[in-house]
Amino acid sequence: MLGISIYPYKEKLEETLAYLELAHKYGFKRVFTNLLALEKGTEKQVLSEMKKTVQHARKLGMEVVLDINPGVFDQLAISYKDLSPFKELGATGIRLDSSFDGMIESLMTFDPANLDLEVNISYDTNYLDNILSNQPNRKKIIGCHNFYPQRFTGLDYDFFMKCSKKYKQLGLRTAAFINSHEANHGPHPYMDGLCTVEIHRDMPIVQQAKHLIATGLIDDIIIANAFASEKELQALNEVNQEVIQFHVVFSDGVSEIEKEVVLNHLHFNRGDINSYTCRSTYVKLEYMNADITENNTKEILNIGDITVGNNSFGQYKGELNIVKQEMPNHGEKNVVAKIIPEEHFLISYIKPWSKFVFREEKEND
Repeated sequence: MLGISIYPYKEKLEETLAYLELAHKYGFKRVFTNLLALEKGTEKQVLSEMKKTVQHARKLGMEVVLDINPGVFDQLAISYKDLSPFKELGATGIRLDSSFDGMIESLMTFDPANLDLEVNISYDTNYLDNILSNQPNRKKIIGCHNFYPQRFTGLDYDFFMKCSKKYKQLGLRTAAFINSHEANHGPHPYMDGLCTVEIHRDMPIVQQAKHLIATGLIDDIIIANAFASEKELQALNEVNQEVIQFHVVFSDGVSEIEKEVVLNHLHFNRGDINSYTCRSTYVKLEYMNADITENNTKEILNIGDITVGNNSFGQYKGELNIVKQEMPNHGEKNVVAKIIPEEHFLISYIKPWSKFVFREEKEND
């Protein structure tokens, strides 16, 4: 699921509502917003504005999760025993940026307000185990990573994977944040990008999302800063959220049959893998009688090249390969396309039996 973030206490109402409409147009179904930055004395005004935006999002059928902590309960004079004020705002869930004692979280999952309880999963602790030991309503617990406004403070990739895997194995629906390069604000005064994983900070937004999808550990992808551009929203909407999707540029002179082999199939890697190519072999069965003439049979193949076996390749005619490292070509393989350089790193995520698809890179992508 794709999501956006809004910060009504920093935005004009009409602009926020327009952004919600635009995100909904492009298939975004989730909204994150933050109550941690409420200034004392402004609570009533801010919550009134927030209610308008949250309820508008709900009318569009979008989920809305409010980021809070124990201090917010005190600031708003709300008891953890009665979550109805958050329900009245229109929220479908609350995210605990910091924790209570485990039992309180457990009790919250049975509150009549029926809100999802989202826990912070950017820590390698036994926090969730503690909640689960208090017998919560597991169906109401979801998880979401932090985002990091300061450069070089986002999660290291290996740590992100460790935490995500831990919580995913406990059955949580998971979420993480990516960074828009068109947005200009977040919840705090200082922001040098806004993402969960540090290596994503300067990465194009589509590749950030594809990376999270490729891990197989993140269910919901949320743009952390606002307002993302329409181009970014549309581009993310066109990303396949179920399998690894590569953007490719076709070679000059590629035939329509070769383009069909690449674009019109759900590919999967053979289970008996090797270090040179990802092999999509079943696709060849459809092209046993096709005419795939020799074309662009360069002698040295490079990482990211996509090849299709030509007429000279016997029983391997029509087989599609993704090249993983430099290797020779003896004329049997046509180089029909190349994966764009920004996505070469995704090749390593294709494991035995992994599914993958291709999308043609357009000039306006």
